[in-house]
Amino acid sequence: MKRCIRLSQRFATGGRGERRERDRLEFGERIGLDIRVACRPEESKRPEPGGQPRECHNRTEGKPAEGDRGQRESAGQRPAPARGQCGQAQDARRADEAGDQHERRRFEGGSGGRGERGMEQRTRKGQRENGEGRAKGAPAARSRHFGRSLAKKGGMEKIRAPRGTADVYPPESARWQEFEARARAVARRFGYGEIRTPMFEATELFVRGVGETTDIVEKEMYTFEDKGGRSLTLRPEWTAPVVRAMLEHNLLANGPQRLFYVGPFFRYERPQAGRYRQANQFGIECFGFAGPEADVEVMALAHELLRSYDIPGVTLNINSIGDACCRLAYREALLAYFRPHLAELSADSQRRLERNPLRILDSKESQDRALIAAAPAFVDHLCHSCSRHFDQVQLLLGSAGIPFTVDPRLVRGFDYYTRTVFEFSSDALGAQSAVCGGGRYDELVQSLGGPETPAVGFGLGIERFLMVLDAAGKRPIAKPEGLAVIALGAAGRARSVSLVAALRRASNAPPITIDYHDAKIAAQFKRAERAGASAAVILGDDELARNEVVVRDLSARTQDTIAAKDDDAATAEAILRWYHTLPADRSAVREAV
Repeated sequence: MKRCIRLSQRFATGGRGERRERDRLEFGERIGLDIRVACRPEESKRPEPGGQPRECHNRTEGKPAEGDRGQRESAGQRPAPARGQCGQAQDARRADEAGDQHERRRFEGGSGGRGERGMEQRTRKGQRENGEGRAKGAPAARSRHFGRSLAKKGGMEKIRAPRGTADVYPPESARWQEFEARARAVARRFGYGEIRTPMFEATELFVRGVGETTDIVEKEMYTFEDKGGRSLTLRPEWTAPVVRAMLEHNLLANGPQRLFYVGPFFRYERPQAGRYRQANQFGIECFGFAGPEADVEVMALAHELLRSYDIPGVTLNINSIGDACCRLAYREALLAYFRPHLAELSADSQRRLERNPLRILDSKESQDRALIAAAPAFVDHLCHSCSRHFDQVQLLLGSAGIPFTVDPRLVRGFDYYTRTVFEFSSDALGAQSAVCGGGRYDELVQSLGGPETPAVGFGLGIERFLMVLDAAGKRPIAKPEGLAVIALGAAGRARSVSLVAALRRASNAPPITIDYHDAKIAAQFKRAERAGASAAVILGDDELARNEVVVRDLSARTQDTIAAKDDDAATAEAILRWYHTLPADRSAVREAV
């Protein structure tokens, strides 16, 4: 590490050209770059004592160079090692081999994204200093998260968001707020109340609840020990924490529970479009109803939320995976089918075959999909009770006017699901079609120490759903709203603070903004429009001297004057009365102008 620091300092202070080239080579080798150093023209043409020009080749180990070395070998002399930059490159590789491996282990063996990111940042730094990675005149390397150029040489590197996370800020955050408000409104209309649980829980909760053989528990959980030696995990899903909270606070004593949640969950998986290591979810949990009516109620709530956005190409797929009784018979059928094809399965599926063969049905590996397509269907192995329950679910969905398709291959990724499972999908995102999924989990509450309690619910990924809206062309157009107060001159700035306070105090007030910088009136109008305001209140020294304020419609480019009274509350009331007379559809006005 000290050697890396010394090399970095030598880069900053400069030096002779040959030494700087050698230092760059050593620094590049340390971070694993494959740098091929070209010989300098003046060295390749420099004559040797024999009068012949010396040739220097870029060669790999084990390949002898042509030239005077060959002449020495033919004369029986021991060849002297070739020097110059090529020889220096080989020496640097051999000298730094152990240090290179140590640095790789150090960065790659770090915790999660930090090790990957540390290696990535150092690789980019080496590429910048060696001129690799982009053509001459091309733009500098950019961050995958923010789209900004990396720090220049000698400058302080910016701290970026961890890999697999995303920042949400205006105007994008307005879309999130709109979705969350709509989801909460639909849930309340169905009689559900919100529950909030901690972001981390005891690791045992997810091992017992989600299932020890699931991908989440085996590969994707963020687990750590606190200072007291307790094993804790950032919640990778919401249902188990909701059950834990319901049992801890004895909510079932008040009868069946209808709960919903909105918030983040965490999974260490490969980030991709709509799937992050910290993602957000809206979900529903209904406890205490064993009949098929509760299954249909939960699916109807999800259908109503999706229908409110009028998204084309959304389909509901349903299936039944039975209960503990009929699952044993189905397990034996799967074992009998997959055992002759053991060598054809992926490594994960081979490992899961004897422990939990149902997990194979949820595999995304291409070599497994062909075998899964021909595997026995669960609906053919249901017991009488589960089969009757599934038939009633289909009848009730039809009577509720909710179209559906029976998909005999549909399963869920958690071990706690029983009987009905379902999934809403959209063709807007191609292969990543799932938008919302859920099902019944009648055994989960009891497995976590509670009484036997039937339950059903679903989860909807917010990031994925917003992507579906974009692909379907349903991104809402932000409409200007609110007032921007513009203060011109000393008297205007002195009056603006109290007037803004009076405007914001009014119960019917829209968003009120103010820019405290001094600027010309045209620049102030531009700032007001960028802030999303639809109208402006102008407080100028001349206007205030006449006991007036100017109000301007920023869309129509028209303005009026309003009497400025001594009482700011009265002035604010007059301004708001004028504002509420403006046309509601601002986009039509702006297009006309």
